[in-house]
This record gives sequence, structure tokens and C-alpha cells, in this order.
Amino acid sequence: MRETVDKWRAVAGRYALLPLRVFLGVTFVYAGLDKLTSDSFFTDSANGSLLQILHSSHDTAAIPAMVDLALKAPHGFGYAIALGEIAVGLGTLAGLFGRVAAAGGALISLSLWLTVSWPTTPYYYGNDLAYLMAWLPLVLAGAPVLSADRLLAVRRGRAADAPGASGVTRVTGADGPVRSAPPA
Repeated sequence: MRETVDKWRAVAGRYALLPLRVFLGVTFVYAGLDKLTSDSFFTDSANGSLLQILHSSHDTAAIPAMVDLALKAPHGFGYAIALGEIAVGLGTLAGLFGRVAAAGGALISLSLWLTVSWPTTPYYYGNDLAYLMAWLPLVLAGAPVLSADRLLAVRRGRAADAPGASGVTRVTGADGPVRSAPPA
């Protein structure tokens, strides 16, 4: 019975970040596509337009200079954010350069938190801070399962459980497989 529980814990531990990857990936792809297909986002006067959002958040932003920078070329900035969100989302879903994609998502979320979401009170009502915190586990762990990164690591023989992994000793602990450092 104990072995079965330990096996389930190991499997759950390996796949624990997968729901977060799927959620963040789908959300960021959707957010980017929503901006690109919006009737109002790239107009200069409509409610919900990027220009209106930037002007309304300037005086309440934590770092108004970031808003000033965006206002120098608002449409270019809007396309950069939208395409960045799509790239981050697709990279996260595919698990390709997982840590890089997650760091990009964290930077987008951080910039939005410091500008658009900053005046939200209480702070936990602002969604960009929650997205920033959600990206951090993926920055730290990458995309270790069901990912292009994993396939590439196995192909190169660098994955901890790949046959012939170069000098990496595997130890099984209470929480499942643990990688130790290569021998000195």
C-alpha cells in the first residue's frame, strides 16, 4: 500500500505544474489574439483602446516612465505586447524554452502590474500580480514533462531518467526520484 501511495505522489509531483502551464499558456495566447483582433484596442479614441488605457494609468502607475515609454509608440508597444503574449503562451504550451517563456510571461505581468494594475486596492484584486506569482514556479522549474524541452533533453541524453544520462546519479527518496550532482 505504501509503495502505491509513493508512486502516486511521484507521478503527481512530476505533473503538478502541467495545469498551471496549460492555464497560463492558453490565457496568454487568448490575450494576445484578443488584442490583435479587437475593434478598439488599436484605435486612438475608443473606450478600451491602448492609448486610453495608457493615458488613464499614467498618473497612478508605480513607474510612470514605463507608461511614457509606451506612449512614444503606443501602436508598436501594443503589437509587441500582443505578439509577446502569443509567443509566451505558445512556448509555455509546447514547453519549448519553458523557463525563457515563463520569464517572458513574468516580465509582461510585472510591467502590467507596475503600470495598469498598480492602483488597484486592495492589491490582491489586481490580476497582474497573481499572474506574476503564477509564472514564478515555471521560471524555477521550466517544463519538465510533456514538453519540447523534455524531448530535446532525452534526445541529447541529458534528462535524469534518460538511458545513459551522462554521469548523473539517480536516487529515489520519499518524494520520488531525486537527481544528484554528477560525480566529481
